[in-house]
Amino acid sequence: MTFDFGGLTSYNSPRLNMSMQYSEKTPMNADASNRPAAPAHVAFIMDGNGRWATHRGLPRTAGHRAGILNVEPVALSLMERGAHFITIYMSSTENWKRPVEEVSAIFDLLVEWLGEAAPRLADKGVQVRHYGRREPLPAALLKQLGSATACSPPNPSLVLGLAINYGGRAEIVDAISRLARDRVTADAIDEDALSDAMYTSGVPEPDLIFRPGGELRLSNYLLWQAAYSELYFSQVLWPDVRDEHLDEALTAYWSRNRRFGGLQARA
Repeated sequence: MTFDFGGLTSYNSPRLNMSMQYSEKTPMNADASNRPAAPAHVAFIMDGNGRWATHRGLPRTAGHRAGILNVEPVALSLMERGAHFITIYMSSTENWKRPVEEVSAIFDLLVEWLGEAAPRLADKGVQVRHYGRREPLPAALLKQLGSATACSPPNPSLVLGLAINYGGRAEIVDAISRLARDRVTADAIDEDALSDAMYTSGVPEPDLIFRPGGELRLSNYLLWQAAYSELYFSQVLWPDVRDEHLDEALTAYWSRNRRFGGLQARA
C-alpha cells in the first residue's frame, strides 16, 4: 500500500527513503527574491508530527519522519531569505514521558537523518550544533551529532541549532551549575555571564519563534533567550510548513513594532 505524504513523497514500506533531493521533495525555495526577508535568528517548535500522521491514518513514527525531513528545506529557505541562525526544538526533556518505543523511534530517525543530511548541509555552508543535555541520549545519536558537528564548516552561512533532549529550565540550571563549577563569584554573575554559560552561548537571541500545530505556549523552549522574541502561532502542522507559511510568519514579524521596553522601535 502506498501512502501520500502530502507533497513530500510516497512510500511502500515503513521505511521512508531519506536520500531524496530536497529541492525535488518540496516546492520550498522556488523564488526567494520575491519572499519576505528573514531576521537573523528564527526558532521553531516542531509541533504536530503525531497529529499529521494520525490524520492520514499512519503510525506516529511516520509523522516524526515527515517532520524531520522538513527541517532541511525550511532551514535552507530561510537561509536564502537572509537568516543566519535557525534553531529547531526537536525533542524535549519532557518527551521521555512518552512510550519508550516512540522515543526510541525518534532517536533512530534522527541518527538516520543526520547521517544523510549533515554532509549535504555542510556543503551548503550550514553548521550543525546540538543544544541540550547529552545524558541519557543513546550512544548512536551522540556519535552522529558529533560527526555532524565535526563536518560542519568553520565559517558558516547558517548555524542550524538542533534542540534535542532540550529544556529551557534545564538549560538555566545547567548554566548556573557551570558557573558554580567555574567558581564564578556572585558579584561577577550578570546577564552576560549567564548567557555565556547557556547551551546557545555565542548565538543571538531569536528574533522570531514560530510554533505550528495550534498550541499557544512555549513549552519550556528557550525561556532565557525568548525574553524579547516575537511569537508567531499557526494552525499548520510542522510537516506541512511550506514557503507560504513562512511568508505569513515573516510578514507578521515585520509588521510589529519591537521597542524592547523603550519608546522607539529598534531594528
